[in-house]
Amino acid sequence: MRPLVLNSMLVSAALIVGCGVDNIQAPSPSAQLPLLERATSRSETAFDFTTIDVPGAVFTSASGINPRGDIVGSYTDGTGRAHGFLLRDGEFTTIDFPESVASDARGIGPDGDIVGTYRLAGQTGQSHGYVRTKDGAFAAVNSAGHINTIAQRILADGTILGCRHDNDIMESMKGIMVSREGYSETEVFASMHNGATPDRRHIVGLYTNMEAGNRGEGYRIDDGVFTALLVPNSTSTAAWDINPAGQIVGVYRSTDAKVHGFVLRDEGYVTIDFPGATVTRAFGINARGDVVGNYIAAGNTHGYLASR
Repeated sequence: MRPLVLNSMLVSAALIVGCGVDNIQAPSPSAQLPLLERATSRSETAFDFTTIDVPGAVFTSASGINPRGDIVGSYTDGTGRAHGFLLRDGEFTTIDFPESVASDARGIGPDGDIVGTYRLAGQTGQSHGYVRTKDGAFAAVNSAGHINTIAQRILADGTILGCRHDNDIMESMKGIMVSREGYSETEVFASMHNGATPDRRHIVGLYTNMEAGNRGEGYRIDDGVFTALLVPNSTSTAAWDINPAGQIVGVYRSTDAKVHGFVLRDEGYVTIDFPGATVTRAFGINARGDVVGNYIAAGNTHGYLASR
């Protein structure tokens, strides 16, 4: 198994359980940050929803979708083991990093390259990342100087976005981007880059705002300018992906403590709720505006595709 080396930086990505707006607590930068609360939120009725369940799985979640409509995500089998999956043309393919005891799949590029995370036996609290090429070859992705790195998204040019951290997801956690040009990370702690436009001028992610009572907030970085994102009337927000048109998807918790997905378009935030679900999350969006994520109904977690 070969490691992925970019500009002498050994990149990594992981956390099988994942980082999210509900479980990151950490300090924010001391400077006051602008906050984008664009328009009021409304419910989405224009989507056609399709459930995604890996056969035999007790848990399924969809995380990423490319322009072709290929979907990646994670599932848990009947033994409790976590796997990644690829759904293409109606067929599921299990994705397990070699010799791992748990894997997932988080992002898929236009050419079919996939990024995700894995964990090895005997490495409690340590997660690693990988890239799986469209030809099925795996490359380990590990961050030099840090115990964990999450590879969340991969762009058409091979750029990887995610975060790195050590034994906490607080002071040591920062959003990162690794490309052929080199390595960069945000100055904002407790942050994670979750998506970017193909030109990398616009990046979205999540962080914790200590100055707002440790509130989880989303963010967008436009040509280096950081702006916090908060869905109106929400107690927490996380941005999980952005498509080439600049549409952003994510998750928010409303004031009644319910969890919803959202898409942020030019006209404002739009709530995404899977019909009949008690919880809906939106994690990925492609160029067509198709959205993937997960929902909970009757206590079970399923993946979904919301197509336009």
